[in-house]
Amino acid sequence: MRTAVALLLLVLGHMAMPLEVPLDPKVLEGLPQPPTITHESPKDYIVDPRENISIRCEAKGKPHPSFSWTRNGTHFDIDKDPRVKMKPHSGTLVIDISDKDRTEAYEGVYQCTAHNEHGSAVSNSIVIRQSRSPLWSKEENPPIIVQEGAPLVLKCRPPAGLPPPIVFWMDNNFQRLPLGQRVSQGLNGDLYFSNVMVADSRNDYICYARFPHTSTIQQKQPITVRVVNNVPTEERPPSFQVPLGRTSSKMVLRGQVLEMECIAEGLPTPEITWSKVSGDLPTNQASFLNFHKTLRITGVTEADSGQYRCTAKNSLGTIHHDITVTVKAAPYWIVAPQNLVLAPREKGQLICRANGNPKPTISWFMNGLPIQNVPDDASRIVEGDTIRFEDVVPGTSAVYQCNASNEYGYLLANAFVNVLSEPPRMLTPPNKVYQVIMNKPAVLECSSFGSPIPKITWFKDSHPNVLDGDPYKFYDNGTLVIPVAQAANSGKYTCMAMNMLGKSDNHVYLEVKEPTRILKQPMYKEVQRNRDVMFECKVKHDSSLIPTMIWLKDGGELPDDERFVVDSDSLTITEVTEADAGTYTCIMNTTLDQDSASADLRVVEKPDPPSDLELTDQRPRSVQLTWIPGDDHNSQIKKFLIQYEDLLHDRGRWHNLTEVPGERTTAHLKLSPYVHYTFRVLAQNDVGYSHPSSPSRQYRTKPAAPDENPIGVEGLGTQPDNLVIYWKPLTGLQSNGPGLQYIVYWRQKDVEEDFQSVKVANVSKFTVGGTPTFAPYEVKVQAVNEHGVGPEPSTVIGYSGEDLPKAAPEHVQVQVINSTLAHVHWEHVPFRTVRGHLKGYKVYYWRKGSLHHHNPHHSEQQVLTFNGNRTHGKLPGLHPFSRYTLNVRVFNGRGEGPASINEEFETPEGVPGHPSFLKVNPSLDSLTLEWGPPHDRNGRLTGYTVKYQPVNNSHDLGPMEVLTVAANETSLTLPNLKYSTRYKFYINAKTQKGPGPTITEEAVTVIDEGHPEPPKHPHHISPTSQSERHPHHKAAHHNVVLVFRNVSSSWAEDGTVISWESWGPEKNVFVEYIVENSDEEWKKEPVNGSESYVLKGLKEGLAYKVRVVAKGPSDQTVYMSEEVLVTVPAVASRQVDIATQGWFIGLMCAIALLILVLLIICFIKRNKGGKYPVKEKEDAHADPEIQPMKDEDCVFGEYR
Repeated sequence: MRTAVALLLLVLGHMAMPLEVPLDPKVLEGLPQPPTITHESPKDYIVDPRENISIRCEAKGKPHPSFSWTRNGTHFDIDKDPRVKMKPHSGTLVIDISDKDRTEAYEGVYQCTAHNEHGSAVSNSIVIRQSRSPLWSKEENPPIIVQEGAPLVLKCRPPAGLPPPIVFWMDNNFQRLPLGQRVSQGLNGDLYFSNVMVADSRNDYICYARFPHTSTIQQKQPITVRVVNNVPTEERPPSFQVPLGRTSSKMVLRGQVLEMECIAEGLPTPEITWSKVSGDLPTNQASFLNFHKTLRITGVTEADSGQYRCTAKNSLGTIHHDITVTVKAAPYWIVAPQNLVLAPREKGQLICRANGNPKPTISWFMNGLPIQNVPDDASRIVEGDTIRFEDVVPGTSAVYQCNASNEYGYLLANAFVNVLSEPPRMLTPPNKVYQVIMNKPAVLECSSFGSPIPKITWFKDSHPNVLDGDPYKFYDNGTLVIPVAQAANSGKYTCMAMNMLGKSDNHVYLEVKEPTRILKQPMYKEVQRNRDVMFECKVKHDSSLIPTMIWLKDGGELPDDERFVVDSDSLTITEVTEADAGTYTCIMNTTLDQDSASADLRVVEKPDPPSDLELTDQRPRSVQLTWIPGDDHNSQIKKFLIQYEDLLHDRGRWHNLTEVPGERTTAHLKLSPYVHYTFRVLAQNDVGYSHPSSPSRQYRTKPAAPDENPIGVEGLGTQPDNLVIYWKPLTGLQSNGPGLQYIVYWRQKDVEEDFQSVKVANVSKFTVGGTPTFAPYEVKVQAVNEHGVGPEPSTVIGYSGEDLPKAAPEHVQVQVINSTLAHVHWEHVPFRTVRGHLKGYKVYYWRKGSLHHHNPHHSEQQVLTFNGNRTHGKLPGLHPFSRYTLNVRVFNGRGEGPASINEEFETPEGVPGHPSFLKVNPSLDSLTLEWGPPHDRNGRLTGYTVKYQPVNNSHDLGPMEVLTVAANETSLTLPNLKYSTRYKFYINAKTQKGPGPTITEEAVTVIDEGHPEPPKHPHHISPTSQSERHPHHKAAHHNVVLVFRNVSSSWAEDGTVISWESWGPEKNVFVEYIVENSDEEWKKEPVNGSESYVLKGLKEGLAYKVRVVAKGPSDQTVYMSEEVLVTVPAVASRQVDIATQGWFIGLMCAIALLILVLLIICFIKRNKGGKYPVKEKEDAHADPEIQPMKDEDCVFGEYR
């Protein structure tokens, strides 16, 4: 933003220069203007003698100016020279040069003057010179004989031309001679050899001069060089061929190109370096040419003056040459005079300020005449480089010339002073609409003309106040700038131009638009080849602007390929190829702005398989494998997987051998004996594994004795009198040779005897018989083949087979902790009686019944296992007030031992469970509670606690009443309650251990009119109780209470069955249903005294809400059950191909056979001449399986 505002201020600064009369025809009409030179030929004008001379001079003014010329300081009368013509409405001269000998006659200094009644403007002095390309002078070039290694300079001396020619060296075949550090061309065109070689001998060293103005080339006579080696070549230190001496100087003008050269001879060839003694070389302007022998500095400034040093160096020495550079300057402008448009009585000034070295002289002219030679004017004051004007009057318009000159050149500038009296005129088109993007600068133009210069003021919309201050900025040319435009700045703006002669206004409109922004930029994508990829580019823009989305690839257009699919906010590339990788840019353009975002696409693929597998450094137990990686397809190879195939033992199967990092292409492989190896390599990158490489050649290792023994050795008995020794067999790769066998060793531990052994093959176990029960054994297994035995095997301890324990635990005791928990203790059984690994103890227990005489119970036997050598355990989850029996058994790996003596124990009382149900029967001013005893009494009930309290419409609870009821009571009537009042009831049972969990219910005393709100679901308030569903109770009209509960659904062949339980008179009951989430009205079906109803016509696959309601005499809803959700199952259509069914095929065959029989009988009857009652025969012999199908029989079955 700051950069944009700075650029805007710079532009407006240029726009604020002194006012010039505009060229708008509407404005120019009737406005005078002194002449102004618009185009002219260059000061130094070299012409081609083969073409006509055209000296340009164009000017503008009102009235249009006339032109005159001077030549060499005197008037040039073009009318007297028929070869000279002036173009119409122009001052340009055209000189016809048909005779080339007369071109030189028109060389000289020309100057053009354009004048009208308001003044005269003068052009620069134009020097006309003819281009020249003279021939080379005749000369004889004798052969040059030079000793090998000596220096040599071939002189060119081109003819002086205008402009100077371009020089180069070629041979007879017009091929440029090769140049380098040893042979180079100087700025003067000479050819320098630092040292010559025999190969430099030739007779066609030719110098050419090309004259660019005339497009001609002149050729010097060929020079012959013969290099001899009569004497031995000696090396020598450097010396300069050019420039000569130790120091030199050079003058250059400011702004020109400075070229300095140093060419040195020596053997070996010297190297040239440059430095600035008085500072650093200008990095941006300096360059080195001609193999570092020329230093060029462009755009020279005074800072480039100073001392420069070139250094020539070879292995024998170093020399220096210092060049002192002086920078002079032709005149250049500091402030050039500008045109002045003044109103009468105004003041102004012309400033002509220039600089140069030496400092230029300033001279003033008026209408082409020296200012000191024109009449004095009281309103004009000349003060050196400034002319001041005060109280100008009409008729004093003129053109002033300023000349700044020194010995290196001059500057000439024209500036007119035009005295005008004009009222303001608007130049900006009316009602112009400016559209800008929010937060960008808004520039509203108010271009006007008037003399005196009008004062510009701005207004917005209909407000009379002049705009001033933030956020507005005003410029001398009338422009209004809002640096950061906002939506509030939109509207109508009026600019008014006013001077002493009048005023003029104009209206413009500003529309501030929302910026175009990419909200979701495309993201970097890495995609596998032949997959699809999508770049998203979601954009927000001003709705009034028309957007255009453009996608680019790598800065250019998308490929013309149908795989590139451009949507409104995305680019999709299908079946990506590697050529699609690159940078994708989405550009959203509007007429005012744009936004863009880019993302890279990287196309990856599994790497190509490695190739050229080679086996080196072959040894008995190792080999070195090398390979060449395949293309990684833009995803770096992470690792290489080396696999092998054992053609001897496991042909056709490849095994992983080792992995190496992706930067390696070699692996040292450790091998096993007696294997026929073939190797292959797979490369892996982030995409996956490559295909395997082609297999390597086969590498066979020699057999040897086993290096290892079987693992997983263990001894286990399967019977009380045996020991089975197991091991994991060696693989073919581990066998190391042919004839693999196993030597199995065993002996009883802690018994003085040697190992017994047996040699077996092709097995993984060996059974030792006749062992004592559960005795420890030392076992080991050793590998052996035809080439020897394996290493000494390690010994493991195993046990022969187990038997069932012989003894039962003794001294079993039970300690009852509480009504649900008991602690059991026992003693260890002797270890020798376990006859195996002691796994633990099991406690068997079962409930024999409740101690309550009304609730006998016998439960199934339960068992708790206590692992390890335990002597106690806890029995949780017991039933209170119950009698239990238990015993304890020890077990090992083979099974359980005998049970201990049964022990009986009793659990004490606990708190009871919640009452089994609670119902409330309402009446007008009383409620009757009915409940059932708890299913789990857990002791002797001592009574019930009944609590109740009223509930108001805001669900606030009133005072609590508490009643105690005897244990043998299951109902309670509460009289004298308030009618039409909701009550909440709580009931729980009690034993000596305390009260059990509570269940609750709500009910309303009966009301005469109105619709009571439904009660809440009954629920339990104890966190330990389980929630049960109980009926809802409502007070009905005329003391009728109807209660529905347990509403459920099932499916029958003829529809959906809705069932429920009711309590109370059953009349005016309806089943209502509606499709779930629909806006339809509820449909209802009358029940007519039943507790179930079949809803027919429900659509399969839909969900319905169903409820049971009771209606009053006026069809008002008295009570409504809870809603249940019923989903009608979609019946699978049994539409099978009937033609493939067995019964259908059989039926068709029977019908065909019957028709055939009938046709035969008919044919026989016809031949006999008798009549054949077909219908009677068919009825008499009809197949009982073929019966007419009734409509009701054609019903598809349903899933039930």
